[in-house]
Amino acid sequence: MSMMEKTSTPEYSPKPQPLKKSFVTSLMEAATLRTPSFKEDTYFISHLKSSEKKALEELKHKLMSTHGPDSSISMWGIPLLEGEDRGDVVLLKFLRARDFRVADSYQMLTKCLTWREDFEADKILDEDLGFKELEGIVAYMNGYDREGHPVCYNAYGIFKDKEMYERIFGDDEKLKKFLRWRVQVLERGIQLLHFKPGGVNSIIQVTDLKDMPKRELRVASNHILSLFQDNYPEMVARKIFINVPWYFSVVYSMISPFLTQRTKSKFVISKEGNVAETLYKFMRPEDIPVQYGGLSNVHGGPPKPASEFTVKGGEKVNIQIEGIEGGATITWDIVVGGWELEYSAEFVPNAQGSYTIAVEKPRKIASNEEAIHNSFTPKEAGKMVLSVDNSSSRKRKVAAYRYIVRKSSAIG
Repeated sequence: MSMMEKTSTPEYSPKPQPLKKSFVTSLMEAATLRTPSFKEDTYFISHLKSSEKKALEELKHKLMSTHGPDSSISMWGIPLLEGEDRGDVVLLKFLRARDFRVADSYQMLTKCLTWREDFEADKILDEDLGFKELEGIVAYMNGYDREGHPVCYNAYGIFKDKEMYERIFGDDEKLKKFLRWRVQVLERGIQLLHFKPGGVNSIIQVTDLKDMPKRELRVASNHILSLFQDNYPEMVARKIFINVPWYFSVVYSMISPFLTQRTKSKFVISKEGNVAETLYKFMRPEDIPVQYGGLSNVHGGPPKPASEFTVKGGEKVNIQIEGIEGGATITWDIVVGGWELEYSAEFVPNAQGSYTIAVEKPRKIASNEEAIHNSFTPKEAGKMVLSVDNSSSRKRKVAAYRYIVRKSSAIG
C-alpha cells in the first residue's frame, strides 16, 4: 500500500486577470487584516516579568492562607499548590484573565472552584445527557489546527427549525440540560490540553453563523458566554467566525474600539464562500469537516494525510497519479472548497493503442456537495488523472486530495 507516491506536479492553464474586490469584501478583509495574529503564551516562569512572578506567588500564598498549605485543591485534575508546572499554568490563566490583579484573580478562581463543585463539572465527562442528535452538528471537537490546538466547532443553524428549538430550549429545565451538555463538550476539549509551559494549553473555536437564529438563541448564547468567560479563562487561542453575514463587518467596526487588542488578536472573520480558504490557513484538510471543504471522516477511520492545491480562477488542474499496476486498486478522496466547478476522473493505460477509460465522466459539482470518495481497479498498468476545471469562474479555490494504492493479492 502506498500513500502519495509518484504524484506529478498539477498542470495548470493560463490565469485570468483578477476581479476588483467588492465593498463587502473590503470591509471583511479590513476587519481581519488589521488584527495581528494571536501569539499564545508559553507559560514559562522564566518568561514572566518580575511583577508577574510576584503576582503568581501572591496568588499561591492567598490560596494557601485560605485552604491550608497541605490542601489538595485542584482543577481539571491538576493540583494547584503542589509546585507543579501544570498548576502554575492554571493559575496563570486566571491571572492573565484579570491582568495580573491578584485580588481579582483570586476572586475569579474561588468562584470557579465553587461553581465546579456545585455544577459537578468533574463528573460531567461520563454522563449521557441525551443529545445524540446534536453531536457532530451543533458543538463538537474535531481534529487539531496546524499548531496542535484541539478545534471545537459550533453551528446553531439547526435551531432555525421551531420544533427543534422548542425541543431543546422550550423551558428552563431544557435550557439547563443543554448548557450542561455544552460544558461537557468543552471539558472534552480541555482533556486534550497539555497544561505545560511551551505546550498546547488552549483550543480553537470555530463558530458557523450560517442560518443562526440570533434572537431565539440570545438567552442560551448569553448563558454559554457567561459560563465560559467566568470559568474557562484563557482557554481559547483563536476564535474563527465563518459564514459571516455582510452586516457583521459593520457591527465589528462599531464594537472594535471597545475590545482589547488581546481579544481582537484572537478573532478571524470569514464571510460565506471563503470558509475553506480561511480554515486551510489554520488546519490541514484532513482535519477539517467535509461540510467546510475538508476530508475529515470521509469514509471513517483515522485522518490520513492529504495534499493541498489551489485552483485559480479560469484554470483547469490535472492531478496525475502514476505507477499504478494492473490489478491494483486505487482509492482516492478529493474536495474543492465551495466546488461550483467541473470534475472528472480517467485512467490512462501505459500501453500504446489502449483506450483511456472514463472512470467518472465530467460533471458540474454544486457548492453544497461534500468530498468525493471513489476507487478503481484497472486491468493494465497506467495512471489516474483527476481533473478539476474552474475555467468558467474567476474565483480562486482551495482543494485537497489523497489516495491509496493497494496491490493485487492474486497469485499469478
